[in-house]
Amino acid sequence: MDWNRMMEDQPVVMTMLKQSMEKDRLAHAYIFEGMRGAGKKHAAWLTARSLFCPYRENAAPCGECRECRRIEHGNHPDIIVVEPDGASIKKAQVEALQKEMTYKGMETSFKIYIINDADRMTAGAANSLLKFLEEPESPILALLLTENVHFMLDTILSRAQKLSFAPPAPEKRARFYREEGASETAAPLLARLPDEAAGDYQGEATDWIVQGRALVIQLVEEVHSRPHQVLLTLQEKWLAHFKDREELDIGLDLLLFWYRDLLTVKHNGQDLAYPDQRETMENQGLQMPETEIARILQLILDAKRKLRANVNAQLLMEHLLLRLQEGS
Repeated sequence: MDWNRMMEDQPVVMTMLKQSMEKDRLAHAYIFEGMRGAGKKHAAWLTARSLFCPYRENAAPCGECRECRRIEHGNHPDIIVVEPDGASIKKAQVEALQKEMTYKGMETSFKIYIINDADRMTAGAANSLLKFLEEPESPILALLLTENVHFMLDTILSRAQKLSFAPPAPEKRARFYREEGASETAAPLLARLPDEAAGDYQGEATDWIVQGRALVIQLVEEVHSRPHQVLLTLQEKWLAHFKDREELDIGLDLLLFWYRDLLTVKHNGQDLAYPDQRETMENQGLQMPETEIARILQLILDAKRKLRANVNAQLLMEHLLLRLQEGS
C-alpha cells in the first residue's frame, strides 16, 4: 500500500505521523492500535520507509530508491521485527531485541523496531520492554502494534504515544480474510466479528463459521415458517455446534447480522453479511415491518448481555426463540 492510499484510509493517524516527521518531532515510541485489517502494519512500514528514504517529499517516501526497496522486501539491517513465538512474545525475545538495539546502526545512526501483536507479550517480556522504553540507549523508534490494547500494561501505555486506527469498512476486512484463506461465505461474517473472535476462525477453521452460518439460515427460516421445529433444531444442532459461552456469543452475532442485513435490504443497501441470501431476505422483508426487525435486534442484543451475566445458555436460547416467534 502506498502513502496516498494510506492517507485516504487513515487520514487522522497518517496526518499526525506526517506532521511529526516534517517537524522532526516523532515520539520515541508509538502504539498503533485498531482492528485487524485497519492498516497498522502498512503504516509501520511506511513510517520506516519515510524515515530512511533520502528522497521523501512531504513525509511520503519515494518508493523507488534503494532504501525503500530494501524495506519493502523486509531486509533492511536497521529495522528489527518481533513476532509472537507460538502463543506469546517471550522475555528472551525482548532481551535479544534490547541487545540488538545496543549496537550501532549498520548503515545509519537510527534504528527502528516493530513489535507485532504487542499485547501478547508475557509479563516478563512486557516488564523488560518497559525498562527499554524508559531508557533507550541510542536513537530508536519503537512501533508496537496491537488489536487488543486493553491487554497491555498501563505502564507501557503511559510511555508511548497511542495512535488509534479507524475500523476498516466491512468489505475491506472481508477482502483481508479472503486473502488469509477464508471462504467467500465466511469472509463477510468474519469481517463483522470482533478481532478476538474472528482471529480464532481464520483459514481452514472457517468451516466452523460456515456451519454456524448454515444453522442461522435454518433457524431463521424455522422461526418464521416452521415454529414447531425450532426447539428441536436448538437442541440437536445449535447447542451442539455453539458449545460454550464464547461460541454461543458468536452464534448470537451471526443471528444479529442476519436481521441487520434484513434492514439493509429493505433500504436497498448492498453491504451484506449474507450476500448470497439477498433474495430470501427480500421475500422475508416483505412480510416484516421495520419495527418488528428492530424488536428482534433488541432481543438478540439483550440475549448477548444476559449471556455475559452467566444466565443458563439453553434457557436463554429457548426464551429468545420463543420471543422471536411472537411477531411471526
